[in-house]
Parts: sequence; C-alpha cells; structure tokens
Amino acid sequence: MTLQAGGTSRGFFVTGTDTGVGKTLVACGLLRACAGLGVRAVGMKPVAAGSRVEHGRLVNDDVRALGLAGNVAAPGELVNPYCFEPPIAPHIAAAQAGVLIDLDRVQHAFLQLAAIADCVIVEGAGGFRVPLGSHTDTSDLAAALGLRVVLVVGMRLGCINHALLTASAVRSAGLTLAGWVANHIDPALVCADENVAALRGRLHAPMLARFAYGENADPALVASRLSVALL
Repeated sequence: MTLQAGGTSRGFFVTGTDTGVGKTLVACGLLRACAGLGVRAVGMKPVAAGSRVEHGRLVNDDVRALGLAGNVAAPGELVNPYCFEPPIAPHIAAAQAGVLIDLDRVQHAFLQLAAIADCVIVEGAGGFRVPLGSHTDTSDLAAALGLRVVLVVGMRLGCINHALLTASAVRSAGLTLAGWVANHIDPALVCADENVAALRGRLHAPMLARFAYGENADPALVASRLSVALL
C-alpha cells in the first residue's frame, strides 16, 4: 500500500467492521507514519458522535487524537464538520439536533484539507454502512471522497463474516480496498491464527499489519508497522 497521488491529494478512508475496533488507532498510526516519512499529513473525521462540552464547544476524543497525530494545523470545522454530543448512531444524533449531514459540505471541507496537505487520512464513524441520514450512509460519504479504503478488522468471534461483508460493500461502492489491519480486541479469541489465515485468503487485499491484544495500546508500535506498509 504505497502512497499514491489521486486528484489533489493522497490519502485513505479508514473504516471498520464495527464501532470500537480501532479505527482511530489505525488512522492516527497512518498519520504518524506519514509524518515520519516527511509527508504533510492531516486527519479528518467528517462525523463524530459522543462528545463533551469544553469551554462552550463540543470536543470529541477521536477528533482530538487525529489532530495530535498529524503534522498539519487545520481549522476544526474542516477536520470535523459535524460533531454531536450523544454517543449514538450519527443519523439519530443529527435528527435530534435538527441537523442534516450534507455530503457536499464534507467534500468541500476535504478539498480544503487536501489543498494544504499531501495526505488526508479520513476516519469514518462506526462501520461502513452506518446511516448518516434518511437516504445516505457512510459508504456514500466514502464514495464522495473517492479515497482508497483501509479496513480495520476487530479480531473477535464473528469477524470473518463482518470483514467479508464490509469488503464487499466497499467494492460495491466503486472503491478500492487498499488493505486491512487485523486488530485483536478479544484476548480470549479461539484459533486466532486460523481466523487471520481465513481473512488473508478471502479479502483479496494485503494485510497491512497485525496487532496482538495489548500491542494496540502502543501508538509508536502501530505507527512503525504502518510505516512499512506505506513504503
């Protein structure tokens, strides 16, 4: 998975088999890896739900982590166009706030980020088909940006089915699955190696990195392994 020019920017869209599988970890790892290679990199999380009020404004931990991992300063409204307080599905949070998530606004923000950075790492919300509105979901957002996709597989019981369905959805959206990351989030997963082998044989995309349970708590280790994938 080498960095490759595409339009005005190089970058990736990071999605996952579910929520809580390590998307932010991998997105931040990619940002640190790019920065370590001398690439101007900025993170973006178009839609974030689950935030708190600090000094009169909403703050989301994932958005903050992305900002710290990159090496390009960017306005908050570009990095995170839509931020909601309750930790619920984005389309529900948006409806409760009386807000319509506009993909054109997201695309415009992305293009502004692409103009000031060599690489934009975009982190999705939840899984790849999480609804964003009555007729749109995260797959529509990813397709609007046109980036290659990195899939984070939360290695736990059921992950094979979840990963294969997500890969199929990515390709059905007309996007390229650039690679996937095996992130072990269940220390009790039985036959872990066999699960990884099954995914290697079926996802038809390179495995960029594999993190054992506990290793995924080390940002420097994550970045170093993903740096190899970017070379």
